[in-house]
Amino acid sequence: MASHKILVIDDSRVIRARVRDMLPKGNFEVIEAADGIEGIDAIRTQKPNLIMLDFLLPRMSGFEVFQEIQTKPELQSIPLVMMSGRREELTEKIKEPFEYFEFIEKPFEQKDLICAIKGAMVKARKPRPQKAGAAPSLVSGETVAEMAALKQQVNTLAKEVAALRTQNNKILAFIKKKLA
Repeated sequence: MASHKILVIDDSRVIRARVRDMLPKGNFEVIEAADGIEGIDAIRTQKPNLIMLDFLLPRMSGFEVFQEIQTKPELQSIPLVMMSGRREELTEKIKEPFEYFEFIEKPFEQKDLICAIKGAMVKARKPRPQKAGAAPSLVSGETVAEMAALKQQVNTLAKEVAALRTQNNKILAFIKKKLA
């Protein structure tokens, strides 16, 4: 069994196969995800040692996956290589220099891929400043959909509590009126 896992998140089957074929043969397993949702699920369940992430993805963009990774200290230490056919797509959202991940422009050659992986490994070890008042990260295993469902439940419960308060106030007013 492979001791290292490399997750390739790209909607192009050709790119996923190309990355897999370019990686040196070794003691690792290549895991593939075709969109951002599959990618986030694979990150949580497979716990990869390296993430290769396309910037433009269906269902959940590479930028959204990147943001999710950045909110969790346990995921920030995973080396990350962002991929895109156009650098400007990435730099519109994330300004250079890319301090904590490596970028590789598609199409790329094997030597470029290996250099990007090595660079990502170095950058992943860099200490990150802790932001005061940073939003707490989601509990491991929860998806965005689960969070939306929980928020809906909270809103429904809040409405029910408000209705019960109104009903209680009416009952108290009735009792006070009878006792007076």
